[in-house]
Amino acid sequence: MLPSAKPADTRRLYQQIADQIRTFIRDGNLPSGARLPPERELALQLGVSRPSLREALIALEIDGRIEIRMGSGVYVCASTQGTSERETPALGESPSEMMQARAMLESSVVTLAAARVTPHNLARVKERLEAMRQDGLHGRVQIENDRNFHLAIAEMTGNSVLVRLVGELFDSRHSPISSRMSARTEDSNAWQAAFVEHEAVYRALEARDPQAAVAAMLHHLSASHARWTEEATSPSVD
Repeated sequence: MLPSAKPADTRRLYQQIADQIRTFIRDGNLPSGARLPPERELALQLGVSRPSLREALIALEIDGRIEIRMGSGVYVCASTQGTSERETPALGESPSEMMQARAMLESSVVTLAAARVTPHNLARVKERLEAMRQDGLHGRVQIENDRNFHLAIAEMTGNSVLVRLVGELFDSRHSPISSRMSARTEDSNAWQAAFVEHEAVYRALEARDPQAAVAAMLHHLSASHARWTEEATSPSVD
């Protein structure tokens, strides 16, 4: 009788990689306080991409298995009962996959929006952009007006399903893993960069130029993704 097939691991990729790191720590008998190899080396040893590795490290930090010390490295924490052996829990959608989905969706949304520009709906986008600028000037958190800006563009399409999908994808950034990553990277400089990127999207819509609007939106989402993944776990010296 043939052995039954091993069921496929359908968990998120960062969970699977985090479990590989748990095994690496266990099999290497790394004690509490031990420093993990630099990011580049660890990614090569595990055979994974560095962005995926960064998400896995964040997941393990949330779960209390490691500590990420900015400018120093990644260190093993003292194991709590069962922590080192259990599977890494789901902590929300992969930030990389979420941003990829946003890029695919919102590039289509902004194309349609550019074809349906009216003075009224363009004014709503500008209003949201100005609210972001005021938040930045007064040191306020800009996340709500960031969300409203993207929703205002979706509303230009006249398609309520697209509005809902844009909102749902944006709100996935409040998951534990995305929140931890954004907390490490969202400072005044990051928000200023995001404002400039939003302004470029607005200018393209104002010009009713769909190609420029798509390019500006994709640049913004790519830059946002880079700010998250490149800076959220970049303590390792490599």
